[in-house]
Amino acid sequence: MHQNIKSILISEEEIEAKCVELGKEITEYYKGHEQPPVLVALLKGSVPFLAKLIKYIDLDIEYDFMDVSSYEGTESARDIRILKDLDRSIKGEEILLVEDIVDTGHTLNNIIKLLGNKGAANCKVVSLLDKPSRREVEIEADFVGFVVPNEFVVGFGLDFNEKYRNLPYVGVLKDECYQ
Repeated sequence: MHQNIKSILISEEEIEAKCVELGKEITEYYKGHEQPPVLVALLKGSVPFLAKLIKYIDLDIEYDFMDVSSYEGTESARDIRILKDLDRSIKGEEILLVEDIVDTGHTLNNIIKLLGNKGAANCKVVSLLDKPSRREVEIEADFVGFVVPNEFVVGFGLDFNEKYRNLPYVGVLKDECYQ
């Protein structure tokens, strides 16, 4: 365990098992649809989750990336900035938005509206983590890996000032690291 981690919340093995489960669930959901979804992953936090999850989705999926910014330090700024937009048109496409964590809901809410404005046929959300205790916007992911408590979590893509993304687990950061 990393020296700045207070505790491991979700192990590497638990993440793997959950990705298998979510992959099957997503496959079943989209199996009867005319077209498979285009996965839109939000950079940078969702990359490890996307890489693990797509191995278990048994559909001819495509994926693309968006880079949005809403955090400054430990708090959501509530002001969503698009740093990198999609590389393709999504008009008429079924979108599965891949998120690392649903926290306040502001980012997710704004991105779903943006994708709708770009002509997406519909937009579903898969999130590795859900932190409902911090929700400020009424929004829920359609596929959720784990519900987590109101702790500052890092690892498996989640960061604090760009650090800890490479940890293979989700852990709780020690308070003295960010206070």
